[in-house]
Amino acid sequence: MENGSLVISLDFELLWGVFDKVAYNEKIDYFENTRQLIPSLLQLFDKYDVHSTWATVGMLFNNNWDEWNANIPEYLPNYNNEKLSPYRFGKSIQSKKTEKLCFAPDLIKSIKNTKGQEIGTHTYSHYYCLEPGQDSLAFKADLEKATKLASNLEIELKSLVFPRNQYNSAYLEICEKSGLNVVRTNPDNWYWQNTQKDSLIQKIFRTGDAYFGLQDKTYKSSEIHRFSSQITGQKASRLLRPYSGKKFLDSLKLQRIYREMEYAAQHEEHYHLWWHPHNFGDSPAKNIRELEGILGFYKKLKNKYNMQSLNMNELKPKGF
Repeated sequence: MENGSLVISLDFELLWGVFDKVAYNEKIDYFENTRQLIPSLLQLFDKYDVHSTWATVGMLFNNNWDEWNANIPEYLPNYNNEKLSPYRFGKSIQSKKTEKLCFAPDLIKSIKNTKGQEIGTHTYSHYYCLEPGQDSLAFKADLEKATKLASNLEIELKSLVFPRNQYNSAYLEICEKSGLNVVRTNPDNWYWQNTQKDSLIQKIFRTGDAYFGLQDKTYKSSEIHRFSSQITGQKASRLLRPYSGKKFLDSLKLQRIYREMEYAAQHEEHYHLWWHPHNFGDSPAKNIRELEGILGFYKKLKNKYNMQSLNMNELKPKGF
């Protein structure tokens, strides 16, 4: 008999994940809060013995703009929408002031040195694998750069999260040749498909699903995708939405997560919770308090049902 498990993954991006959606000079405090709360997250994970995967944008491994300029890959994605290019954007904002928004080798080292924390990849450049204009040659070059910079810190990348959840099965062979063992895939629900188009109705249903609906987000080991003898796909279960300040909705959100976690523990299934560290940037203390409630509830489930805490690379179906 297997134990149920809580799997956590964090999409660690800083500015590289949202530069096309925000005015960066209005987000200085937001990302400063994000940087400051990461040690608090690590302390919580250590306190509750919780393992997690930090899917890290490879550009964060650079120390400064000089290194970033030196590490531009030979082949770049040629997105039809030029506003999506991090290289175009990066060249336009270079100054000492913006380095803390774009680079974090110190935080990466802290993550590496914390028990149970895996550093995975979110690609080097927050690469959009379904956007028109990108191709396999540029994706391969991107992963090679991410792998090289990680190896400089003696980190071996084994897990990948596709940016903006643009899961592309055509790139699994490249992932495998890059040494990866597992990728995060999307929930089976229709409103998590074709995320690059992201219609209004999809957004409405995803938001509503955080509070109401079927309890259908846990899964058995037999439901983990086996793409090859080396690489598997793990479905995300739920995005941990940040504190909203609306007491009724925040309570519904947390109770929904607790029920799903308990179901996974009782039925020997897996529950994969994910978020971006910067999601906590507007109300750090309140978000940390909500997370501690979740981790404390996990501890109760561990004591009652022997629930496990796993990072992505630790969750392996039989035969792997």
